[in-house]
Amino acid sequence: MKNISVTTFIHTLFAVVVIVLGVTFYYLISSSESQRKLQQINRYKVISDNFLTNEDLKLDSSALKKIYKTYKLEPIDPKSVKEEIQQSGVTIFSGKSLYGDVRVFRTKDHYYIYVERFDYNLMMKDNSPEGYLSELLMTIMTVLVIILLIMYIAVLKKLYPLKKLHKQIEQFASGNLDVKIDYEGGDEIGKIAKSFDKAIRHIKHLISSKNLFMRNIMHELKTPITKGRIIIETIDDEMAKKVLKNAFERMNELISDLAEVERITMYNFAPEFHKTKLSEVMERTIKVLMADPSKYEIDIQDRELYTDIKLLALVLKNLMDNGIKYSPDKFVKVKSVGNKIEVRSKGEPLKEKLSYYTEPFSQEEKRSQGFGLGLYIVANVLEKLNYGFRYRYDKEKGENVFEVIID
Repeated sequence: MKNISVTTFIHTLFAVVVIVLGVTFYYLISSSESQRKLQQINRYKVISDNFLTNEDLKLDSSALKKIYKTYKLEPIDPKSVKEEIQQSGVTIFSGKSLYGDVRVFRTKDHYYIYVERFDYNLMMKDNSPEGYLSELLMTIMTVLVIILLIMYIAVLKKLYPLKKLHKQIEQFASGNLDVKIDYEGGDEIGKIAKSFDKAIRHIKHLISSKNLFMRNIMHELKTPITKGRIIIETIDDEMAKKVLKNAFERMNELISDLAEVERITMYNFAPEFHKTKLSEVMERTIKVLMADPSKYEIDIQDRELYTDIKLLALVLKNLMDNGIKYSPDKFVKVKSVGNKIEVRSKGEPLKEKLSYYTEPFSQEEKRSQGFGLGLYIVANVLEKLNYGFRYRYDKEKGENVFEVIID
């Protein structure tokens, strides 16, 4: 029940109510119809007894007229209804005695009583009102079903804006920040729509402010970094020169990482998928890594991929760069195993779960290099590529193993 949609729940509820209502009224109508037929047969038994047990019941006697009046019977010419009885008449009751026979016929529209005595024959039409309980119950059921149907349509119409709101929220979730929630109702749905529209406007403003801030700060930092790198070339003290150079390199690395984070986390960013090979991805990875070949080992089985070669190379570059930076021997191995690409490096196991390190600016306490953006970029890129990302520790070899699942 938790996973069923509101609309499906209403459909189901309405169907159940209609079924229960139909079964209940069917039982009531069947019961009332059976009771009506029983009462009708008992009535005709009494009428039959009046004709079959009275020896002195003459055609023009007052006793006969009293029977007419009491039971609302109308004497008629048998010839006038002969054809009707022959075509659609059904005998529903018959009685017989020494004084004659009585038969009751039911046709499409009437009930007729035929009395055959030794001295006369008599055809009568039964004018007593029929029991209308069944018709009444049927009418009540029809009215209730119509009312339920009106309520059902009204509820669905009331919930219809939720579908539109859901589509607009999905558009927003897919990155369309220009979506506008324009439901004007004053009910709870309207209040939710207005609050969500307000939240969209606020988020859009925050993202614009963040982007403007990031671009400005990166632009402003580039100039002093460039000037600083030029100036340190004039310093004679090699130790100071090396320290300053490393500092400027780290600042430049941070700006590059921040620029990459901004690019891949933009709402309208989409990978460019093309057919390629794993060997081509590794060639590009090594090219952008710009590390000494002695610091890494590549062992892959080439295979075809349908991916964004730039992004996958960026992922492997960051994982290899982390392995080189943080492993005691400054060495990293890349290996393909089935549908996985493993990046292995020596070191102690991670203290926290992988999700902790895929948040921006998260680092181990004693790390002195980097800014904690590498795994954040990796996780975001792999999410865009619809690839999996796992971590495990190989106790036998004492290696941290990061796995990129490409299928």
